[in-house]
Order: sequence, then C-alpha cells, then structure tokens
Amino acid sequence: MSDSLPTETSAVSQDAKNLALLLWIGTIFFGFIPGLVFYLVKKDDAYVLDQSKEALNWSITAIFGYVAAMILTVILIGALLIPVIGLVHLIFCILGAVAVSSGKEFRVPFAIRLIK
Repeated sequence: MSDSLPTETSAVSQDAKNLALLLWIGTIFFGFIPGLVFYLVKKDDAYVLDQSKEALNWSITAIFGYVAAMILTVILIGALLIPVIGLVHLIFCILGAVAVSSGKEFRVPFAIRLIK
C-alpha cells in the first residue's frame, strides 16, 4: 500500500526533456532565438513553454547586460564586464541544460522576468 506522489521527473515526458535540453544548449550559441522559437511554437507542452520563457527571460537579461557593458567601455570597465557576462551566460545555460535533462524546472536567479 504505497501511496506515493508522482515525482517531478516522472510527470515530464522524455520528449519534453529533450526539447528543453535542446532549448538551453541552443541558447548558449544563438542567444534569444531558440527561446523565442520554442515560445511561439510549443504552446501545447507546459514544461517546454515554461523553460522557453525562462531561457528567453535570461537571454533578454544578458542582452541588457551586454548593452550596459558596451556603454561602459567608454570608461574601460565595460571591457572587463563583457567576458564576465559571457561566462555567466555560459554557466547559467549549462546549469539549465543539466536541470532540464532530469526533468526539473530551472530558474535563473538573476533573470529579469519580462515574460510571465
């Protein structure tokens, strides 16, 4: 008589996990484009839609960071910020890919939530 609740990982299909993994890996190389494409195309899958919103929010946040760093290159601090933003982008996308490969919901801690 085990009355166990379904876990997060069992509720998410393997196809959804694979698409979300593809989404986060694509975000590393193509920025906001994979998030936007999945957001517009995969409205029927709640997990992929949620992760596409998260990847899109993170990409927009990273773009804001790059623009601010470009402006700050006038006083030379931006030249130091650009590689830091790139490294943080890479790390968060890898963390997202690892999390979604096991079916967990991933939230980027510093993302501006423009798309809800």
